[in-house]
Amino acid sequence: MKRVVAGAVVLILLVVAVLAWRPNVQAAATKARSYPTKAVTLVVTFPPGGGTDLLARKLGAELEKRWRTPVIIENRPGASGNIGARYVADSKADGYTLLMVNSSFAINPGVYRQLGFDPKKDFEPIIHVAWIPSVIVVGENSPVTDLASALQQSQAGSVAFASCGNGTPQHLAGEMLAERTGTTMLHIPYRGCGPAITDIMSGQVPLGIVTLSSAMGFIESGKLKPVAITAATRSPVMPDIPTVMEYGIENYQLDQWHGLLAPAGTPAELITQLNQTIVKLMEDEKIQHDLKKLGYTPFRTTADEFKRIIHADIDRFAALTTRVELKIN
Repeated sequence: MKRVVAGAVVLILLVVAVLAWRPNVQAAATKARSYPTKAVTLVVTFPPGGGTDLLARKLGAELEKRWRTPVIIENRPGASGNIGARYVADSKADGYTLLMVNSSFAINPGVYRQLGFDPKKDFEPIIHVAWIPSVIVVGENSPVTDLASALQQSQAGSVAFASCGNGTPQHLAGEMLAERTGTTMLHIPYRGCGPAITDIMSGQVPLGIVTLSSAMGFIESGKLKPVAITAATRSPVMPDIPTVMEYGIENYQLDQWHGLLAPAGTPAELITQLNQTIVKLMEDEKIQHDLKKLGYTPFRTTADEFKRIIHADIDRFAALTTRVELKIN
């Protein structure tokens, strides 16, 4: 009899536990279905005018149409994206503060000794949306006609080049170019591709490496002259620009991916919903056309696939930055 009573008590306790658990699951699912109910902030880790900013504003406008809810683009530049990333890492994990990042996010752990966050633990990857090469450019009045003449420009025995910031893919592309060619290059970092382009066009800096998206309009207007792109193959958007490898520099490739992250602890149901919403958005032919006009190759992944890309690149870039002795205090 005692065994029967004990078994009944255990059964009752299990039923109570299940009933207590189910409302929590249902509440999370209901919350995900009703999302968003207020404005969503999309933090961009670089200043207005750069490639990451242009992509974020395009995606934000499209999401705003679908959600019928404001999407606020908030630029928090500095430290190659670390300032904006740290801000989002410390934000509430409710889906209302998201982070637009590029490959700098995976490069920074190998470059900066103090990030202020853990890139592998403090974020939930949502989706990888697009990739783009960087382009090596000079101002319209520069005598440079190709990569060889660009690398022959000398300033106190070195070639000065502007990038979109310390630790950015463009910075690393310049260091890789120096390593592969034996050229001494003087890095001049800017707080984003937009400010770098301003000084390249004016001739303040003789050479620059920036995202193709941020440079396209100036290339088309003749304000910038393209020398080479950093991808393995020519860009379908501007097929006349040769790759670095076409100049005989072997094993040179550095594309830049872009994607969205949320703070760690954001409910899995919400991450899945965000991923599915953006996948559908990226399948739209008009959006694909618009992104390609900006120089991007549209892409879409699951959240887990994007996590694997990020983690693999953190390890890959750490080895590369160690090899070229690229460290920033």
